[in-house]
Amino acid sequence: MAQPLDWVHRRSLASRVTLLATIAVGLSVALVAAAAYFTVRHQLLDTLDRSLTNRAYAAAQSNTVNRLTDAKVPSWMVGAADVRIGLITASGHTESAPEEDRVPIKLGRPEIEVARGIETHSARTISNSEGDFRVAAVQSSEPGVALVLAQSLDNNRYTLEKLGFVLFVFGALGVITAALAGWAVARNGLRPVRRLTRAAEEIARTEKLDPIDVEGKDEIARLATAFNAMLAALSASRDRQRQLVADAGHELRTPLTSLRTNLDLLAQADQRGGLSPESRAELLDDVRFQIEELTTLIGDLTELAREDTAPVTLEPVDVSDVAARAVERVRRRAPGLHFDVHLESWWVTGDAAALERAVTNLLDNAAKWSPPLGTVGVRLERGVLRVADEGHGIPDEDLPHVFDRFYRSTESRGLPGSGLGLSIVRQIVERHGGSVRAGRAEPEGGAALWLELPGTSTTADEPARETLTSH
Repeated sequence: MAQPLDWVHRRSLASRVTLLATIAVGLSVALVAAAAYFTVRHQLLDTLDRSLTNRAYAAAQSNTVNRLTDAKVPSWMVGAADVRIGLITASGHTESAPEEDRVPIKLGRPEIEVARGIETHSARTISNSEGDFRVAAVQSSEPGVALVLAQSLDNNRYTLEKLGFVLFVFGALGVITAALAGWAVARNGLRPVRRLTRAAEEIARTEKLDPIDVEGKDEIARLATAFNAMLAALSASRDRQRQLVADAGHELRTPLTSLRTNLDLLAQADQRGGLSPESRAELLDDVRFQIEELTTLIGDLTELAREDTAPVTLEPVDVSDVAARAVERVRRRAPGLHFDVHLESWWVTGDAAALERAVTNLLDNAAKWSPPLGTVGVRLERGVLRVADEGHGIPDEDLPHVFDRFYRSTESRGLPGSGLGLSIVRQIVERHGGSVRAGRAEPEGGAALWLELPGTSTTADEPARETLTSH
């Protein structure tokens, strides 16, 4: 069912602004015109009442009126052609000067009350077949008699008609002018909006995320600035997506190529009589390794491709517990390494599983670069987790790129891995409001990676814990 104002909402913004401006000005003009009309009307009647009352009081001080009425002399003969003169007694009897071809004015109770002395004067409008008359009555010098003067309202009506016509004409001109001005203002004021609309339509059509020009410092300029910021964020997101797809294709190609090569070798060997048990087992181990590497790479890509994390339950987490579990997991995978662990309680609000994966990735990286029987240092103090190894360290030119996606230094090209582990660490830590950095380990001499998370040493739900140290 259509709403009553649907036709308004279907109109363009410029036409709606013009319509609203016209209606507002029209109502204002109508109110001003009505106020002016009724003010002038009241003022004309008030002026006429004062004039009639003053003339009646002046005439009542003499016997001239009595002689006129007794002698039956018409009022126009004494210069009072615009005024009708008469007397009314307390009993309601009226006497007036003889008027040729004039319809008498019927007086009533207000004039009788003046004659009786109940009221000092009265003024009202009386109508007859000739038109409307303003009638004023005052007490005469003769007791029980009131002097009545009546004057036609034709002049007032004519004046009000002319005034109404003038107000209507100028009001209509004002509304038309307001409509034209509103249309001009709407078109000029909405020009930046139309430009922004065209830019958005062009972007939707061509998918070119070029920023638009910003002019001025008004609300439209702020909107354009926000629109440019949105375009920049969208462009960066699209670039990241393209880079992720390109890097993923590149990284996936290597294990897939190796897997296909091994399977082709296995098939060719079977056609020639087969491989020896040792060679076949070695080849299958290589295939399994490639499948595991491919599975790990796909999992890492899935984790990084998620712009928004899946809904998780955030809860108080002790990072020392998370780090301890990660150390035990990596220790089982690298039994030849020694782990020097020093953990202090540090509570954060976050996802325990994600944080454990981040710490595990740091430890796996240290284990990969550590020499046989080497030591991996793990220290958590005041919310800063430091993982250090005894490898050859990170070259200075590689330090700024350690946590970039798919970045692998020259030395690491021959080692297993996808170059995504540390990128996942940074993503998880930044999601928890923290930061990561890389540098050289002192005094170990290898690489050191720091993970810092905002939190507190204690939580309201748990008492302070003792420092956990293990070797």
